[in-house]
Amino acid sequence: MKKLIISLLALLALSGCYRKPDLYLYDWENPALMLPWVDLDLDLFWGYAPDWRAEWYYGDCGRPGGWDDEDKRIFGELEYVEPTNFFVRRYFTGDLPYGPRRRMYEAYIQGRHFRAKYDWGYWDILAWNDIKTIDGVQSLIFREPKSLDEDIIAFTNQTMYSSRYHAPRYQNSFYAPEQLFAACERGIDIDETLKGFVYIPEENMWLRQLRMTLEPLTYIYLPQVIIHHNNGTIVGAPDKANLSGLARATSLNTGIASTDAVSVNFDVRMKLDKDFRQGEKVDIVGGRLMTFGICGQNGNRVMRVEDSKDPEKHYLDVKMMFKNGMDSTFVFDVTEQVRRRYRGGVITVELDMDTVPMPVRPGGSGFNAVVKDYEDGGQWEFEM
Repeated sequence: MKKLIISLLALLALSGCYRKPDLYLYDWENPALMLPWVDLDLDLFWGYAPDWRAEWYYGDCGRPGGWDDEDKRIFGELEYVEPTNFFVRRYFTGDLPYGPRRRMYEAYIQGRHFRAKYDWGYWDILAWNDIKTIDGVQSLIFREPKSLDEDIIAFTNQTMYSSRYHAPRYQNSFYAPEQLFAACERGIDIDETLKGFVYIPEENMWLRQLRMTLEPLTYIYLPQVIIHHNNGTIVGAPDKANLSGLARATSLNTGIASTDAVSVNFDVRMKLDKDFRQGEKVDIVGGRLMTFGICGQNGNRVMRVEDSKDPEKHYLDVKMMFKNGMDSTFVFDVTEQVRRRYRGGVITVELDMDTVPMPVRPGGSGFNAVVKDYEDGGQWEFEM
């Protein structure tokens, strides 16, 4: 019996039969079987910055010194500031492109370059910038989904300032978000044939270059109220202003803003004796605000004004102080301007103080001036 067993083993050896290793045990001596690496490089898209310089008189039409140190203290930098740190999330979907996400890997990177190892199969990648503020206080809040397949939502909360115009759902206006860039790529194929990879012999690895372009999901508006013939009648803008009809939130995955319309709160400042057309000197109340943009759309995907679907009305309300100590809230209908500037830009209204009566009632809010859109002819209507 013992001789029979030995003979059978010898026969099996001669026939070449042997136990193969488990499929998940890669042969690290063979580069073709190694799990590959991917270099992810993040780009930023700046290509459609609105041409605000020619028409923004508050900022001296873009001339040096127009955005001074006091403006920077109040509003921060005028234009987008290039972010330096980013969050990256990688989602593995297995053998199904655009399929359910099985696993998630998180990373925080300094700079725009990120190298990581990937399993064979399909991947989704989401990236967005970290928020840096002058005072360290951040208004942006990110809602984490319960499922890996749901979008991450960015939003802000309500301020303590009232919002009385075209905001039937909310009594208060909302904080302006900080600048937010994001990108999401889906169905990235990490194929075992190593398509798109190159072998790096010095590091004994297979490597693929992948680039993603992050686009702005928040848009810069520059409102300005041109005050003609003021002669010291209005002496300041002591409170914050609001711009209504803008989205409350946005999706990091799609870049599409929410359909929930709110008023966005922002700071304003009054400047005296600014140069205007044909040598006229005017006083200007202006400021800078960041928003999630038009409700229900991604401004990066809109190529023409005709394709911008904006269901909301937009009102700019600004409280101003008169020389007799009374204050009044001016309300300007800027719907058409905002609709045409779906990626941000200058919002201009003009006010002729020769047509504005002095408020006389104590306690503020002497009257509200509902002013038609500047681009509709610049006429003024007052509700006393």
